[in-house]
Parts: sequence; structure tokens; C-alpha cells
Amino acid sequence: MKPIFFKPEISNMKRVNSLLFIPVLYLFVLTSCKKNSAGASAPTDTTSTTTIKYIDTLPPSAAMIHPGGLQTNEDFIRIKAKLAVKAEPWVSGWNKLIANSHAQLSYTASPTALLIRGGSSAEQPLPDNYSHAMNDAAAAYQLGLRWKISGDAAYAQAAVNILNAWANTCTAISGDPNAALAAGIYGYEFAIAGEQLRNYSGWEAADFQKYQQWMLNVFYTFNRGFLGDHMNCHPLHTWSNWDLCEMASAMAIGILTDKRSIYNYVMNYYQRGSGNGNNFNTIFYVFPGADSTMAEMQESGRDQGHCTLSLALLTTICQLAWNQGDDLWGFRNNIALKAGEYVAKYNVANLNVPYYPYSWHEGDPWNGCGVVTTILPELGTGGRGAIRPMWAMIYNHYAKISRVSASGINYTSLGVQSTQPEGGGGDYGPNSGGFDQLGFGTLLYSLP
Repeated sequence: MKPIFFKPEISNMKRVNSLLFIPVLYLFVLTSCKKNSAGASAPTDTTSTTTIKYIDTLPPSAAMIHPGGLQTNEDFIRIKAKLAVKAEPWVSGWNKLIANSHAQLSYTASPTALLIRGGSSAEQPLPDNYSHAMNDAAAAYQLGLRWKISGDAAYAQAAVNILNAWANTCTAISGDPNAALAAGIYGYEFAIAGEQLRNYSGWEAADFQKYQQWMLNVFYTFNRGFLGDHMNCHPLHTWSNWDLCEMASAMAIGILTDKRSIYNYVMNYYQRGSGNGNNFNTIFYVFPGADSTMAEMQESGRDQGHCTLSLALLTTICQLAWNQGDDLWGFRNNIALKAGEYVAKYNVANLNVPYYPYSWHEGDPWNGCGVVTTILPELGTGGRGAIRPMWAMIYNHYAKISRVSASGINYTSLGVQSTQPEGGGGDYGPNSGGFDQLGFGTLLYSLP
């Protein structure tokens, strides 16, 4: 399949303050939907009668907040203060960063003219080369962190050199349908790396503007096309991590390029979108009774490697929105935490969890992708115990900012302990899964 690019058609989110859901329990949760006035699907919530408070967006003319990536200036002030007094776990987190091979001034970038994921295929005969992007995006981010924390401009310049090289070289993304993952995952990582460096005085204005335009042309066009069309498949066919990586990329690019209309589109999609990046689809079932602190994810019945990826991408979106003043962390009564508790109990604590059967729009070659549904009758065991550098961000937000009681964050806290100090790309093996998150949460998100 040759990637298809679409002209973005962005409309403002309809401003709705709240909607009262009267839940009814269906066997196939994702096929029982309530249409909102804009025509998007919003599955009935499976909790007790709940008022869902939607988040309003600002007018497209409203400026974005900068720096507006995963960290703010206040975050770096706190981190530097903790390192100055040699406080833990910040020192261990810093040492993890500076030991990474990608965080060194000697790192050399390898930009490619055509970024390929899903190569050696009918759609793209050339081989994969996406490892160049995943390594270089990680390096630009890590070098930028060293600059923000140490103040040494040499690290900023090294990071900018990587980003400029890509903007001057890469013109398109290609491959079979997996090209969408390159557009999403490396799109959000490159955009966040760029946003982190936007205040570096050594980044020439013309080069920064070229980088912004590169992100729009090469990545955002793909992101928006995928979310609007899902490659001509049923919108619930692709797994949630596909939608979520495109959303994370589009949101980060909207921030980087000061285009609130793009940011608003993602905020709307998260709450009302047609695909599995819609939060009601990503986290589709909240357990009742004694298990009410947990919620099942759309990929729970698939395997745990992808389920943990979905959670990591969703919470990245939450953090990006938080630094723009929008509380997706608290959406649906802290639903992201309930998903985290479920995932951590099964993968970190290695305990059994309940499971609610999921009906996937799988489809088949004779009926079109996503038209026919397939029931996933039990929890996916593949990849159980998957390790991703994501728990520090989730735990610290809910425990230290939202002040959730210890009983509601029990298993997520075990996740923090199991991965501390968290690393980033290069610390979790050479394959793509080790580069799906920017990481270093112990250093960046730990709060006193």
C-alpha cells in the first residue's frame, strides 16, 4: 500500500460541558454506541451512572503554551535543585541519562530521504530503515535534556544538528500499512525533541521554521490522513496503539507549530473520535464492585507488549495536554489510572485480573478489514511482564499532583519500583519496542 496523504479538514470541537450516560451492559461493548450530535461514536460507559465531563477547547487563535512538550521550565528548575543537593531518585535518573550512548556529543545522526517502515513488501520493495529515525529521535531528545539540565549549550547544538539533518534530508514516509507506526511514533518523538529545543538561541530561526514545516509536511499529513480514513478500513479495525501514536504525533506537532486547530482536533478525537484512540474505546470496560479501581484496555485481549504500549502512548497524550492546561489525566474519573492499575497488577505484580470479552473488528479478505468482528475470549498472555519506562510519569501525577489515595494506586506504585531508575531509547534493547517511549521518568517526573 502506498501511503495516501490527505488535506487536513479540521473543525472546532463542539463545546459540550457534560453528558449524562445511563449505562447498559452489552455483551459486545464496542458495538453498542451512542451517537453524539457531531456523528462520532461514544460507547456507553460501563460504570454506574456517571456524568462525563468533556474538556472544552480554546479558539484556534489562542496561543499554545511554550515550552509545551512533556516538561515545563518549572520541572527543570525542580530537577536541577534536586541534583544540586544530590537527592535520590533524581541522581540515579540523571546517571542513567548521561550513561546512555545516545546522550553523547559523539553521537552521529543517520537521516534518510525516505523513511521506511513496512519495507521489503508489495507496497515498498526497499528494505526498512526506520531504525535510523528511532535512534536519532531518542538522541535528539536525550541531548536536549542534558542541555536543559546542565546548561551546556554543546548538547543543545548537537541535538539541533540532528533535527536539522532530518529536516534537510527526509521528504516522505513509506512502506506497507506499518508506515503509519513510523509516522506516529517517530512523529511524536521528533516533535517533542524539537519543542524542547525551541528556546535554544543557537537554533537559527530559519532552520527552526524549516523543521516545523517538515513536521507538518512529512508527519502530520500522514497522522491526519490515518485518523480520518484508517487506510479505508473500519475505524475500529486498527488496534488502539495505532490511533494513539498518530494522536500523540499530531498533538505534539500542533504544539510545536503553534497550530491550536491541530491540537483541538486531537482533543476532540480523544473524547469523541471514531477509532480506538477514542478514550471510551481505548479503555472500554470499568470493572464493578471490588475491582472498581481497574479498567480493561482494548488491547488487553491481544497481548501485553501492545497493551503496555497503548497505555504508554495514552499517558503521553495526557501529559502533553496537561502542560497545555487540559486535564486528560482526570478524564472519566481518572480512567487512565484505572487502566494503569489493571495493567500493572497483571504485568508487574504478576497477579490474576478479571477479564471482559472484547469484540474486535478484525474482518477478513472477503469482507473488508474491520467489517466482521472476532471475539477475544480471554486475556492475552503474550509478552506478559513487558517493561516500558512509563510508570514514573503515571504514578507521580496521580499520587503527588492528583493526591489519589494509596489504595487506588497500589499496583502502579509497584511499576515505579520495578523500573527505577527509568531509562530511554537505547536502554531497552536494539529493537523498535525499546524506542517507543522517550523515557527517563525517574529523573523527569519524580516529585517530593
